[in-house]
Amino acid sequence: MSFRGVEAEPYYALKGRNYTGAGSVPYCRRPLASFTVIASMSTTGERFERAVSIMARLRAPGGCPWDREQTFDSIKPYTLEETYEVLEAIDNRDWHELPGELGDLLLQVLFYSEMAKEQGTFSVDDVLDRLSTKLVDRHPHVFGDVKAETSSEVLRNWEALKAEEKKKAREAQPEQKSPHPESVLGGVSTAMPALLEAHKLSARAARVGFDWPNITGLFDKLREETEELKQQLAEYPAPGPQPQGKGIAGSGRPQIGEQLRQRLEQEVGDLFFTLVNLARYLSLDSESALKQTNRKFRRRFQWMEERLRASQRAPGQASMEELESLWQQAKQQESGQQ
Repeated sequence: MSFRGVEAEPYYALKGRNYTGAGSVPYCRRPLASFTVIASMSTTGERFERAVSIMARLRAPGGCPWDREQTFDSIKPYTLEETYEVLEAIDNRDWHELPGELGDLLLQVLFYSEMAKEQGTFSVDDVLDRLSTKLVDRHPHVFGDVKAETSSEVLRNWEALKAEEKKKAREAQPEQKSPHPESVLGGVSTAMPALLEAHKLSARAARVGFDWPNITGLFDKLREETEELKQQLAEYPAPGPQPQGKGIAGSGRPQIGEQLRQRLEQEVGDLFFTLVNLARYLSLDSESALKQTNRKFRRRFQWMEERLRASQRAPGQASMEELESLWQQAKQQESGQQ
């Protein structure tokens, strides 16, 4: 959000996007002289309070119609989008862009907090207090007398402290006590991306000893899951799975029964889960690994397109043999630059 004069536009309009909700995103141009950048502003606290005040002004009567219409549910998609844009800036090592993306993400916190304040549930002060308390309480090796010399010891302490916090929360609200014991997997959100959820689920299980004793076991599991998928494919209608070919997506696909489709989906899911565990075992982020492969594929395919464009052709006008040859050239070209 950028307020460099007495006029302001709504946040998403400032980003140059064409979002539509109840109508097109309005451009709010209202005098905001009190929010003009103050050269003498020097502390982080002053800057944060100014951002909170701007958010309150946008949501107040006479503020921005678009901002005033938003709800917790309508803002959720933007929160996810801003998170991915932060990650993209980090992946690209775009240090010039990253402060702006982090600001966009912080705006989401201010937006939710202001809406909560309006309905009387909590405010940004509660958010900050909870954060500060959690940081201090979960780092007794820094703010207390607990010893933790390694990252592993810190994580063990962290898990123990979280378990104690949950226990106290249940004791404080016995009427909300669940009839089922707390699960080791409790707290792993089902709303997060599937690869991240798989990583967290398996990591939680590993902390109580449910894990492969060595990486060889994971490769054995990978072969096992691959064989199970092949067994299910034996029921696939002749001539078996084929490339989808050209034309409308999905056209010409063999019609398979719902039960077989579900079994195939389960087996493919098992393969993904095993691969996520393999990445976890190697202390790698499976989401990041796949993102890197996606970017690599994009680079190479676009390199192929450029070569074909030079002869006034598109990929659909080249044979599979030529495309494969160009793909190998793209790989060699990349390896030569490394």
